[in-house]
Amino acid sequence: MRLSQFKNPKERLKYLENELNIKLSYVEKALIEDEKNINCENLIGATTLPLGVAGPLIISSVATHFAEASRVKKALEDKKNYYIPLATTEGALVASVNRGCKVITLSGGAVVNVHRVGTTRGPVFYTGGIKKSNLFYKWIKENEKKLGRIAENTSSHLKFIKAGVRSLGYYVYVRFYFNTGDAMGMNMVTIATQKIVEFIEKETNVKCLSVAGNFDIDKKPAWLNFISNRGTKAWAEVVLPKKIIEEVLKSNANNIFEVWLAKCMLGSAMSGSLGFNAQFANVTSAFFAATGQDLAHTVEGSMGITFVKPLENGDLYFSVYMPAIMIGTVGGGTKLKIKQEALSIIGAKTSEELTEVFIATVLAGEISLLSSLEEGTLAKTHERLGR
Repeated sequence: MRLSQFKNPKERLKYLENELNIKLSYVEKALIEDEKNINCENLIGATTLPLGVAGPLIISSVATHFAEASRVKKALEDKKNYYIPLATTEGALVASVNRGCKVITLSGGAVVNVHRVGTTRGPVFYTGGIKKSNLFYKWIKENEKKLGRIAENTSSHLKFIKAGVRSLGYYVYVRFYFNTGDAMGMNMVTIATQKIVEFIEKETNVKCLSVAGNFDIDKKPAWLNFISNRGTKAWAEVVLPKKIIEEVLKSNANNIFEVWLAKCMLGSAMSGSLGFNAQFANVTSAFFAATGQDLAHTVEGSMGITFVKPLENGDLYFSVYMPAIMIGTVGGGTKLKIKQEALSIIGAKTSEELTEVFIATVLAGEISLLSSLEEGTLAKTHERLGR
């Protein structure tokens, strides 16, 4: 019997227990959500992750969020205190981020800036040769506004931004950018792009080989996302006073700088890494798991640059940049009540505000880990708090 033929998760689970001669009692007990809110096929139950909280973390925003291409929606805001839920099985991670939050808050808070680039979908078309590829490129550009109207008819929450075109022989790749509001929006843009593709095929007689041609580029590390960005790009910075570095981090600006240079810059260059940072993926995965984000977008969340510079007075400038953050406050896993409770800990009202908290949390993680590496306590901390 196929698993999909069972009427509910409990019947499916009991069948597996009998078939495999195992017990899944904890998997069964962990399912506390209404099945209609869950996007998971052949559902049998749930697994859980321990949830820790870091903070408080002071953040002030200078974000320029463009609700429309020409209109700034949000300007400078007052500083706010945030607590951050982190779901992880890695000992020392929450403690590390918490220490970073403490240092940032004692230093007056992090300054953050976020800018929506747009969720992308990138189909690939077959033209038959470079002459027709050139004609196809011109057609896309001449009809871009019409394609935008077709996309926007699929959802009142979606706004078409632009189309980027690249060709290789008889293949043409088109990268469509969309503003998806407070949703991360991959499902939304896939549906919109499918409608665009159908119109293009009808009008040009050019065949679409795949609605997703890896020109998106979705859930894979790529320089295109690093350079042209995806979702939201964001920055966070703080100046750590000399006294706090010495008393809390047990280090100094020059020593932390040397570790940053050798590890994040030169070590990343030696390895050909797309992540010039210490642990973006650690914080991304824990933050995403806690708040109901698509965990595969940890890939984009692993990319970015940490920048450190000692100041003449012994203070330390510390900054992070992330070029492709895929995050939202509605849709997907955020519908689950347990994720909504975790989101309520943060209290972010929009996806922009959630991104601000996220980038500041990444900054906290970088500060703590680099100083721990300099101090030589990383192994000791993991031995004490978790292997």
